Amino acid sequence: MDTKTEVLDILNELTGEDLSENMDTNIFEDGLLDSMASVQMLLSLQEKFGIDVPVSEFDRSEWDTPNKIIAKVESLENE
Repeated sequence: MDTKTEVLDILNELTGEDLSENMDTNIFEDGLLDSMASVQMLLSLQEKFGIDVPVSEFDRSEWDTPNKIIAKVESLENE
């Protein structure tokens, strides 16, 4: 599987929504993820992709849409 598919699978599991139709959906403004689910998302992404995202450095504005999450994960994978 590719990064996009795996990120969307994680988001689908956490939100119960198929976000592949609108990759610019703001998952926080739309109430799809709260702070607890954000931590779960980060832990899932860290486990799946072997990236490190300290919760203390988490900025919602950089992680608020599926497109941004995918781009962030890809950039962290390449570090």
